[in-house]
Amino acid sequence: QVTLVEFGGGLVQAGGSLTLSCAASGGTFSSAGMGWFRQAPGKEREFVAGTTSSGAYKYYGDSVKGRFTISRDNAKNTVSLQMNSLKPEDTALYYCAASGQYITAPALRYSRTYAYWGQGTQVTVSS
Repeated sequence: QVTLVEFGGGLVQAGGSLTLSCAASGGTFSSAGMGWFRQAPGKEREFVAGTTSSGAYKYYGDSVKGRFTISRDNAKNTVSLQMNSLKPEDTALYYCAASGQYITAPALRYSRTYAYWGQGTQVTVSS
């Protein structure tokens, strides 16, 4: 059983930056694909970013390309999301997710790929 805990959310002004982190325990972190998703009130869950087990491949949702960066540290069992140039439309509950097994890069963007989810951390961007 894998447990994921996100932290780093908060309130920030538009144009600002935040870094989200996710700490994983249990399972084999280094073999799991990791992803970040978000969900705003009244909207569907949206893929934000994902990375393969080695960190060699990284994918981003269209709305965050060029502004967000995902990274992972397999020695520390953590994955991070650096968010720059934040916009009010980035306001959402952000979730960290881990696959239950090795996955290929194209599968990163699909929520069904992931077997484990954190509780989420709120990001609010004020205009």
